[in-house]
Amino acid sequence: PTAAGLESGPLYGVQFSQLPCSDLNTRFVNGGGPQALIGPKRSPLGLSADPGGFPLYKNGVLVGGVGVLGDGIYGFDNNILDRVEEHDEGIALSATRGFEAPETIRANRIFVDGTALRYSDLEYSDLKSTTAAPSFTSVNGVAGNLAPVRSYSVNAVLGGVAYGTEASGIRAATAAEFNNPDAFILSNGSGSARYPIRGGTDASSVSQPLSQAEARAILEEAFKIMARARAQIRQPLDSRAQVTISLVDTHGSILGIVRSPDAPIFGVDVSLQKARTSAFFSGSYAANELLANPNTRVADYVQRARTFFNDPAALTGKFAFGDRTIGNLARPFFPDGEVGRTPGPFSPPIESFSPFHTGLQSDLIVGNVLAHANFLLNDSTDTPARCTRMPDVVPGQNRLQNGIQIFPGAVPVYRGNTLVGALGVSGDGIDQDDMVAFLGTHNGGARVGGVGNAPEAVRSDQIVVTLADKATVRLRYVSCPFAPFLDTADQNVCQGR
Repeated sequence: PTAAGLESGPLYGVQFSQLPCSDLNTRFVNGGGPQALIGPKRSPLGLSADPGGFPLYKNGVLVGGVGVLGDGIYGFDNNILDRVEEHDEGIALSATRGFEAPETIRANRIFVDGTALRYSDLEYSDLKSTTAAPSFTSVNGVAGNLAPVRSYSVNAVLGGVAYGTEASGIRAATAAEFNNPDAFILSNGSGSARYPIRGGTDASSVSQPLSQAEARAILEEAFKIMARARAQIRQPLDSRAQVTISLVDTHGSILGIVRSPDAPIFGVDVSLQKARTSAFFSGSYAANELLANPNTRVADYVQRARTFFNDPAALTGKFAFGDRTIGNLARPFFPDGEVGRTPGPFSPPIESFSPFHTGLQSDLIVGNVLAHANFLLNDSTDTPARCTRMPDVVPGQNRLQNGIQIFPGAVPVYRGNTLVGALGVSGDGIDQDDMVAFLGTHNGGARVGGVGNAPEAVRSDQIVVTLADKATVRLRYVSCPFAPFLDTADQNVCQGR
């Protein structure tokens, strides 16, 4: 069974990314055509932990994935000690024949706290048949029929598109779009960047929004930090980190997204979630907008936070929150891993903890996810491209348009003592993500002057929480790796920034 105290690992919360309500992830065009395969794509219920999905490789290169659900149960395997023969997993594993992941990079090569992860509970030798599968044309319409799924597929087999091409929606940036020959951007499939670098849209809320030049400097300097950083999750050792970097203003509007060529695809949506989360909780508006949510469970988290901090003015902009801080507060034990402690204010208690119920994160988006599920099952209206029911900050948009994220990798951006945005990073180890965001913001501000990281006096690591037994815990703002760069032996690189 899951080891006590390790229920919420470093990426706990990632399951609530790629949501069907995300304004970033694109929707399948039901008739096919050039826009049908523009990515990244949304998922019906976010990322799944249900056995029955595998990647597909050709000559060692990732080309897609296969997923199977036949038992009607959407669940997860919470026992790390046994092996279960899941029919869904067996069918999906069979489908990878000829497209197997290289053995050297399968997840069972990864150890977390001494425990090897599972790639599959089944081996190829466990499969019931080793004979060649019949051709698709011989079974189509005989053994079954292709089924269309609204907003996801038509009843036809389609070919994929090559990653990095205009048709894929993710391609190399031109020099005018981003001044680094290694940069990739999101494209609309017709030659134009979906999120060109721009200045802030929040002049109604901020006296001096981020300028286009400031936005460009922050994104470019963060990209430079990433290119120098030693990766935590890549082989061989001493590979460089690869991430997606998203910048937003205080309204949550996207001011630019850039990524390296081999950054994980899921990190596009996650980096934006992280940036919006940091900007939201650092703003003076956080409490009022949560209280205005028609879901009373969402509004209740405001009082829970104020009780937890012993501060009736919590969540009103007094402190700058890195996304690491939000993660501290969204664990079923606080401090994380100390079994028997009460939960953080944004988490459910351990008795109702689950990958499907993370507290504030899941309560914010549950209405939209259920609306989408009803749309797929019935003839109803799909969820709009927004993931919360909080009031719009401007007509048609709220600050958390694709939900929140509750693990590290984002910091707010300040002009003096004024919040003007946030930078989110996703794709490598959480400490590497933190460092790219933190140093990218610092270096970008140093390059153009006027903006940078939050003043030290208002960073959330100034908050000390007193527990029931009078023990005290200081929250974390960011955590940077020790000696993280490939080109220097510098240590404590975030100190004093």
